[in-house]
Amino acid sequence: MYLLDTNAVINYLDATLPAHAMQFMGTIVDGNCNISVITKMETLGFAFKSIGEQKTMETFVYGSNVLIINNEIVDKTIAIRKIKKIKLPDAIIAVTALVYGFTLISRNTSDFFNIQSLQVIDPYGLLADN
Repeated sequence: MYLLDTNAVINYLDATLPAHAMQFMGTIVDGNCNISVITKMETLGFAFKSIGEQKTMETFVYGSNVLIINNEIVDKTIAIRKIKKIKLPDAIIAVTALVYGFTLISRNTSDFFNIQSLQVIDPYGLLADN
């Protein structure tokens, strides 16, 4: 299973991913789509250009499984931030993926470099046959 990072959601909804990545993401979105509460806050807190854009994002977010921050995620986020320089929202998203055993889908793979056991897929780096 997968956890979608904010940038992956935005790139999917504005259809800026390569065709094969759009297809891959479509299977995730049509199945069991998981996002962190951080992604919910980041996407819905965006200054939308139109009501239609806002409605598209709201429909996506409210149709997803939004994973909340629990004590396990808090404690592991603290531990990771003590050993790795990482922004708090990125750390929470990474730890959420780890706690739930999900692969993270993110364009910003460097943000998650060297987080032990975290698997990250860059949708732009997917091969056409995936």
